[in-house]
Amino acid sequence: MEELKRRILQEGRHLGQGILKVDAFLNHQVDPQLMMACGQEIARRMVHLQPTKVFTAEISGIAPALTTAYVLGVPLVFARKHRPVTLPPDALHVQVPSPTKGGLADLWLSPEWMHPEDRVLIVDDFLASGRTILALARLVRMAGAQVVGVAVLIEKVFQNGRDALQPLGVPVLSLVRIARFEGPHVVFAE
Repeated sequence: MEELKRRILQEGRHLGQGILKVDAFLNHQVDPQLMMACGQEIARRMVHLQPTKVFTAEISGIAPALTTAYVLGVPLVFARKHRPVTLPPDALHVQVPSPTKGGLADLWLSPEWMHPEDRVLIVDDFLASGRTILALARLVRMAGAQVVGVAVLIEKVFQNGRDALQPLGVPVLSLVRIARFEGPHVVFAE
């Protein structure tokens, strides 16, 4: 997606160790027009999977997941990172390593919002190692639902996350693929 590439080149910053800062339009300040364009593109390319829910992790995945869900006309469900008092006692829980925060991150899902008949499209901001998406897929399976596809805005190809997702056996869509960083410069994959 050319507009997303352009914004990464203009406003993104490589912080070292494979971390790309995109706070200007995605992870702190959100550009709603760009997110709507991303959601439209994801929906256009994944609608054939007939998802009944879009699922993501709190917080950075919410913007692209919301616009995708809006275009598809289905609900958005997001995994909570902290257990609020409103979650029922039978809430589903997994932990995943967090490279940007260090240590483990919790992901919580209320079984009220995911059911065995659901066909779930996982949407997130980044695909790096694949661990967060695999944790989301575990929550979907724990709820008895089916993952039908994965879509991300930015894939860091050099971290091999796509390979880690192969056991899911579902289509994986990346709007932008980064092959590597050369110092501060982003090199996109073909």
